[in-house]
Amino acid sequence: MPSPFLDLIAERVVVYDGAFGTYVQGLDLTADDFGGEDLEGCNEILAVTRPDVIAGLHESYFAVGCDVTETATFGAFATPLAEYGLAERTHELNVAAARLARDVASDFATDGSPRFVAGSIGPGTKMPTLGHITYAELRDQYEVQARGLLEGGVDLFLIETQYDLLGLKAAVNGCKRAMAAVGTQVPIQAQVTIEMTGTMLPGTEIGAALAAIDPLGVDVIGLNCATGPGEMSEHLRYLSQHSRMPISALPNAGLPSVVDGAMHYDLTPEGLLEAQSRFITDFGVQVVGGCCGTGAEHIRLLAEHCKDLTPAARTPEHVPGATSVYSFTPFEQDLSVLIIGERTNANGSKAFREAMIESDWDTTVKMAKDQVAGGAHVIDVCVDYVGRDGNADMHEVASRFSTQSTVPLMIDSTEPDVVETALQHLGGRAILNSVNLEDGDAPGTRLDRFLSLAKEYGAAVVCTCIDTEGQARDAEWKLRAARAIHDIAVERYGLEPSDLIFDPLALTLGTGLEESRRDGIETLEGIKLIKEHLPGVHTTLGLSNISFGLKPAARHVLNSVYLHECQVAGLDSAIVHAGRILPLSRIPDEQRDACMDLVYDRRGTEGALSGGDPDYDPLTKVLELFEDVESVEHVKEDRSDWTVEERLKQRIIDGERNGLVDELEEARSAGIAPLDIINDHLLAGMKVVGELFGSGEMQLPFVLQSAETMKAAVAHLEQYMEKTEEDTSKGRIVLATVKGDVHD
Repeated sequence: MPSPFLDLIAERVVVYDGAFGTYVQGLDLTADDFGGEDLEGCNEILAVTRPDVIAGLHESYFAVGCDVTETATFGAFATPLAEYGLAERTHELNVAAARLARDVASDFATDGSPRFVAGSIGPGTKMPTLGHITYAELRDQYEVQARGLLEGGVDLFLIETQYDLLGLKAAVNGCKRAMAAVGTQVPIQAQVTIEMTGTMLPGTEIGAALAAIDPLGVDVIGLNCATGPGEMSEHLRYLSQHSRMPISALPNAGLPSVVDGAMHYDLTPEGLLEAQSRFITDFGVQVVGGCCGTGAEHIRLLAEHCKDLTPAARTPEHVPGATSVYSFTPFEQDLSVLIIGERTNANGSKAFREAMIESDWDTTVKMAKDQVAGGAHVIDVCVDYVGRDGNADMHEVASRFSTQSTVPLMIDSTEPDVVETALQHLGGRAILNSVNLEDGDAPGTRLDRFLSLAKEYGAAVVCTCIDTEGQARDAEWKLRAARAIHDIAVERYGLEPSDLIFDPLALTLGTGLEESRRDGIETLEGIKLIKEHLPGVHTTLGLSNISFGLKPAARHVLNSVYLHECQVAGLDSAIVHAGRILPLSRIPDEQRDACMDLVYDRRGTEGALSGGDPDYDPLTKVLELFEDVESVEHVKEDRSDWTVEERLKQRIIDGERNGLVDELEEARSAGIAPLDIINDHLLAGMKVVGELFGSGEMQLPFVLQSAETMKAAVAHLEQYMEKTEEDTSKGRIVLATVKGDVHD
């Protein structure tokens, strides 16, 4: 899309105008200026009742050197206009405002100094994330506004002051629909507003905002309003490090205060210039301007000094991932796989299905929260069930999960309409599960519908290795099916490889059929081939399929062993019951070896447990080992002959708090000092925990269990530690962690 506006950003810093509302408030307009008392305060109506005022606004900013002016249409769409009975005049008001700005811009433009008009689109007064208005209704209102702006001649859309990601998505897609209908393409600049709390109004962190906005395909991303430049600094730093788009910063003139009964902004033009100059030279910001409280003098200084500054060179690190409405979750987890909780699935969880059938939505929410507490990074949500209205059920579930789940959602359905119902509730970035080539790739097929939805809503998508020949069984076939979907998604639908999560499919090893014996191996090899030959994509696996048909205790162990092998092979994520995964360190060697023999089809004398028996069958061995085991928790090591020091160390490793106090007292009774218990024995256990985590043999939830056990032990021993009156301080140190991190 050719755009002189984007060309100018590539050449130098671009300067926007200043405040609209502050300008109007300073004119002391009366009700007559707005067209009567009922319309007083509706600034958008001034484009038709006092066009001279709006033209004067644009002239005042162009006269001091700004490159871009915003149309007087911040609230010119149905919801805010309806408060004045003007909803039906949306198109008229936007055309009028855009034409006014266009005429003034044309008057000031020269061959060497083009002037641009940005169609201002604000957030309105209703939050779709909280159910005040539906996504579709808001999107359609924005489309009407955008059509009017295009007809009036804007050069770009400025979607600004957005405090709700779902509202921002509605605005972006409303603009895209308008451009498609009119046949004109212009850039989109999207700006969020970060409150003094450090997040958007619902609690959205800047990382989540970027991850949700990036796949929507906007051209510029930035911040405006709410605060002064000082409060924006760290959020702009994050965008500088991670945004692939040019960055804009349009802050208020500081934080407002009331002086003599009027709103006052304290930041001087010189103060704004100093801050914006730093944003340009430190963070590589390329678009600057002002919001509330800024006037012509603020913009004059920016225009005189910032255009010639060289933005800092940026090498942004794009981190693919998904988001809730609150926070960002990268697809690639350090030393772990991304755990996708599978319990909120009507086909896999009887408890969830029954709660859904009984409309017990509180229970469904609790199940989601329990999965997060159990270590899930993402929650898989499936409401598909025979005889049910999937759209209605998904509406109930997604509307609740969208705000009550702190982690992103994977929308799992075979029905595109059900998937879209969910997406219209989710401001964050979701994952769609799933597409394949079973029915081909023609228009209207499931693959076509799902990939179109992924592109429109900025979602990632799971792609299963199934083609027109069926479910891929061997590794080469899995790669072939994956590559076919990859090429269609990237070349036809404009998705990126990092938007695609391939599931090479796990098939059960519990049948004993000869043709199934290598299924575990082929899936492992398939993971390796997909990661090697399709750079940038990610992988996942419906893990529990590998153990289908076995007893629960055997399933838990086999799933845990296979997950580790998949992780070694390069697996990025797994759909699994997080609470049923065991660290390898807690699985008895015999059980682990039998499962490894089964996974790698080591029959006869090749088996680790064969004992030289040529008839050894690992499946038979697994069935034998778990014949009388109802739960893996029943298989416990006999530690009766262990010393108390050894038992305390192992207790930390196991994260076992039951009986902790008794063993601590036993150690004290044996004459071991409290500090020695901590330093010599408990910390020795934590050291092992760190080593197991680092090697991938212990997952994060179990590390946290160990940490909680350590904390409980120290809390008990503190009362027995000697206290000294002397000052033994060697100084002060400061330990810090990232807000929201597991250590926070």
